[in-house]
Amino acid sequence: MRPPLLRHLATAALGALLLSGCVYYNGMYNTKRLAGSARKAEREGRTFEANNLWGQVITRAESVVVRHPDSKYVDEALVLKGIALARLGQCSNAVRPLAGSSTVGGDGVTAEEAGLALGRCQLELGDPVAASVAVAPVLESKDPARRRAAHLYQARALRQIGQPEAALRALDSLTGPGVSEERLLALGSAGREAETVALADTLLALNDSARVWDSVLTIVGRANPRTASTLVDKLNARPNAPKDQHAHRLVQDAERLAAVDSARSLERMREAARVGAGTESGDRASLALIRSALARVQTAAELSQTADSIRPIAVRASPSSQEAKLLLLTIAGVQAAADSSAPEVPQGDLRLFLAAESARDSLMAPALAGTLFRQVVETWPESPYAPKAMLAGRVLDPEWGEATRTALEEKYAASPYLAFLRGENSEGYRALEDSLEAYVYAAAAAQRRPAPGARKGVTTPAAPGTVRKSKPPQTQRRGLEP
Repeated sequence: MRPPLLRHLATAALGALLLSGCVYYNGMYNTKRLAGSARKAEREGRTFEANNLWGQVITRAESVVVRHPDSKYVDEALVLKGIALARLGQCSNAVRPLAGSSTVGGDGVTAEEAGLALGRCQLELGDPVAASVAVAPVLESKDPARRRAAHLYQARALRQIGQPEAALRALDSLTGPGVSEERLLALGSAGREAETVALADTLLALNDSARVWDSVLTIVGRANPRTASTLVDKLNARPNAPKDQHAHRLVQDAERLAAVDSARSLERMREAARVGAGTESGDRASLALIRSALARVQTAAELSQTADSIRPIAVRASPSSQEAKLLLLTIAGVQAAADSSAPEVPQGDLRLFLAAESARDSLMAPALAGTLFRQVVETWPESPYAPKAMLAGRVLDPEWGEATRTALEEKYAASPYLAFLRGENSEGYRALEDSLEAYVYAAAAAQRRPAPGARKGVTTPAAPGTVRKSKPPQTQRRGLEP
């Protein structure tokens, strides 16, 4: 007979062995069986059933980890959970359990699937370097499908890292879904325009509506706006292209070209406004053209024609209408200030100065702002705000600023604004800024006050050049903007 101690140890070992087997057959066996069924459903196109099965894989795997945290199957359970999460599009939750895929031994299929799932998720989460590392072990897989997927993800990662030529080499001899699109993106990123356009012609000839051409334009456009512009022409030449989509592509093309070909960019915006008249993209293009024209406006009188162009957009129910309405309010405020700028108008200097700031900062009309700043100095030369207007105006019109240098240094030498620029602690500066803030605050309050006969609770928008305040003006300061 065996001694009692030996019998006890043998019983314990047998119990541990049985427990380990129980973990496998009751936990991991079912988890792996469900994963196999999910894969089969995917291959057969039963997507809804596959997703349901992957959800069960997650539940079973979590059960193994929670109930048997010290089991040798924990790593494998976590990896299967990660694969299932990735299959269900939950990449942010999948990365951590998938990170242990290198420790999974024995089942090469699971390890390779985990590497591919991790690589795809890292690409989706914006980390192409980590994606490249994850799929590297699968590049030499004996399974053709997994090997092809690894090379495709590797190519995508290389392109995103900024190595499009290496990406093209990774795509060599690959065929099947997604390869042509990735090759097109790599060619565009590499600046190989002729080959990009030729491949695009081939893909367009297939007339595959599932291809996400706008994404292609965006990615190619980052590397080569001119190549993307050529592709836009080809896409928009296709019959029955929706008017709004046509205009949308032209607007995006204009924005990409702005830094490399301003003339073509402007022409694209004109074309978008014409083709997309009455659509959101057409309105967006029209507003871009209006803002471009505002940069050349020199007098407040010229704003009337601009306002006429904006009104049709303002009355339409589209996202651009709000921007159009704000532009109209700003233009009206600037015009009103310019029209009532006679020396006898109370606080006319303050109002005109604010209108000049509004023209500069809201209308983006530097020439007009320079005109209004000069008007403040010329109409109210004794105003304490004249030197501030002169400092702002000389930035917009250096030639005028040079001509007024002597006056600024001599006539306005004692100005609190000049003292502030010299670094002196000036109470006068703070008092002037508080007065300016008080005017803004009062103007905003007057705009909010209902007009006689107006319905209760209805307020009027603040005038352009004013700022709504929730605190007394003394608690805030307007910065000096020389």
